[in-house]
Amino acid sequence: MGFGVTRIFDGVYRIGQNIATQNMVEGTSVYSEQRISFEGKEYRIWDPNRSKVGAAIRKGMKEFLIGEGSKVLYLGAAEGTTISHLSDIVGKSGVIFGVDISARSMRKFIYLCEKRPNIVPILGDASQPMTYKEHISGFSIDALVQDVSQKNQAEIFLKNARAYLKREGHGYLSIKARSISASESAESIFRQETKKMENEFEILETIPLEPFEKEHEMVVGKKK
Repeated sequence: MGFGVTRIFDGVYRIGQNIATQNMVEGTSVYSEQRISFEGKEYRIWDPNRSKVGAAIRKGMKEFLIGEGSKVLYLGAAEGTTISHLSDIVGKSGVIFGVDISARSMRKFIYLCEKRPNIVPILGDASQPMTYKEHISGFSIDALVQDVSQKNQAEIFLKNARAYLKREGHGYLSIKARSISASESAESIFRQETKKMENEFEILETIPLEPFEKEHEMVVGKKK
């Protein structure tokens, strides 16, 4: 066949130069991504140009602690491109709470949720985490993932981590430098935002996302 499938993390695979997840809903794509069948299983190619988490994995992320059964809070769900791959990874025993403030994005996202029962859509403001408490109460959140284009990215992340992330849970913050400052250097912004996390998180790694995303960095941390 010319390619093999190698496991990188729980639920994440390398196929040739690509990364992929095993499709939870066989026969369907979410964002026109390529599907590949191998040894009786169907895999969805994870496009790093469309997903910050996918880009970080392609750039050599060492700490990816989301796996089968994980309970994930995802801030900045948009139309669910990244969440669809996390849905494949956590499987039927896991759950992903996807928060987005855009009603337009949420309409498309809800369509995805109808096909994938392990995703819970939440129309809400990530900067006000207590406003969606009723949706999450009763769950211990293992991982917090954030991809939000707002100025106070670290503050939003920390508010949600305090409210929902379990102790020693993992956080994945995608920092968008130009949403914070148009003039300051990206490296300076990354340092400042990461420093804000240090009192509450052990920083495990920082991953520049170029060439997939310009002036973006993924910060991976473990809650103290």
